[in-house]
Amino acid sequence: MSESLRPTVLVVEDEAQTRQLIADSLEAAGFAAAQATDAADALARLDGFAYDGLVVDVQLQGTNGLDILEEALARYPDMRCVVTAGFGNVEQAVRALKRGAVDFLIKPFQLIQLVQVMKTSVSERRLQRENAELRGRLNEKFKFGSLVGSSPLMKRLFATLELVSPMNSTVLLQGETGTGKELVARTIHHNSPRADQPFVAFNAAAIPEGLAEAELFGHIKGAFTGAIANRAGRFEAADKGTLFIDEVSSMSLALQAKVLRALQEREVERVGTSKPVKINTRVIAAANEDLQELVREGRFREDLFYRLNVVRLTLPPLRDRKEDIPVLAQHFVQRACADNGLSTKTLSQGALRLMMHFAWPGNIRHLQNAAEHAVAMSGEATEIAPDHLPDDIHSPVTAGALALPPTPDEGINFASTMNRVERELILRYLTKANGNKRRAARLLNLSRTTLIDKLHRLGLTDTSAA
Repeated sequence: MSESLRPTVLVVEDEAQTRQLIADSLEAAGFAAAQATDAADALARLDGFAYDGLVVDVQLQGTNGLDILEEALARYPDMRCVVTAGFGNVEQAVRALKRGAVDFLIKPFQLIQLVQVMKTSVSERRLQRENAELRGRLNEKFKFGSLVGSSPLMKRLFATLELVSPMNSTVLLQGETGTGKELVARTIHHNSPRADQPFVAFNAAAIPEGLAEAELFGHIKGAFTGAIANRAGRFEAADKGTLFIDEVSSMSLALQAKVLRALQEREVERVGTSKPVKINTRVIAAANEDLQELVREGRFREDLFYRLNVVRLTLPPLRDRKEDIPVLAQHFVQRACADNGLSTKTLSQGALRLMMHFAWPGNIRHLQNAAEHAVAMSGEATEIAPDHLPDDIHSPVTAGALALPPTPDEGINFASTMNRVERELILRYLTKANGNKRRAARLLNLSRTTLIDKLHRLGLTDTSAA
């Protein structure tokens, strides 16, 4: 078996002879075994590598092995963990199993027993991953075949889409750049009674402000220089169908007022005439900024926000649904192979680990580009290795680092982006301080009064603790 395909196990044991025996037994059974002598060593290794399994002793010097178990599973929820102890009781075993261990072994135990437990549990995990990939690709349960994912966040999104799609309600999609807002909008349309009618997309950030009104509402001949004939706008083109307005926050306040009237009155007026045209158009709007924050800043109309915010769906960033990465990555690899007339390639375990550990600031679009790059770089190989991935994937953002926002061609709203960064930092340190504002302020090198002022400004005033 190639090194990249061998399942890996981290053995955490402070007794050298026992640690070496366990590692040797696992190596003989086909595993690649790494060793750690204490908690600090174990956590450092977990920072840099996603192991398939963990064997940890409860009685480590100065540390409870169950704390390492909990930390490992917090970082890698599908890791298979076995806890060992020189002496034990029912309470310890129950605690270990409740925290996510697959087994609890009392020393002296048979090494073959440990190996068999690890073999079985790792095999089960791979089978679960394959099943998840199949479910994610087909999505038969939710009948949204264009969307891929089986994480809890995506399952909740699918369930909501199933309820929302048959309705005529206006939908507001919020999420970072690259999270698939247009794909979700098309999915809603194609699972609605309007599916056989037009789906029309309009990117407010991509159209110059002077032309945006005419693009949306149309114009009559002679309305302005270059208007050589009557032309219907996007609202009319989507009549009886769906109009998707992307980057809705980029519209000027004046254009927002006209969109509000179109939604309220269900009619539009072409530029150059006051004659209204009735429309029956469902609107789905999308934004990568917090519209409520823009309302507070006076840069987005409050009445339009409430008109759009009938059903709001927040699309999770890829870093919050890491369990979907193997499914999505293989999906994009297969698509790239098919588009280029190549035989299907698979991702090696090593490549998957790198992809799982990366923060994906560009989200799904970023992942798709990386998969296509890997297919191109893999040449005649049937398996994609770590070296085939783009260079930036080899320098992942660590779990504690703050991922920078993407840099779209249309630019960003600096103030709103910095507010999101500030909000995330404060929430992280409040979590680290268990909600204690005084301690969080100290960690952030702020006075407690300054932190409380920021909490009020960012709408975090319900955060508990002193």
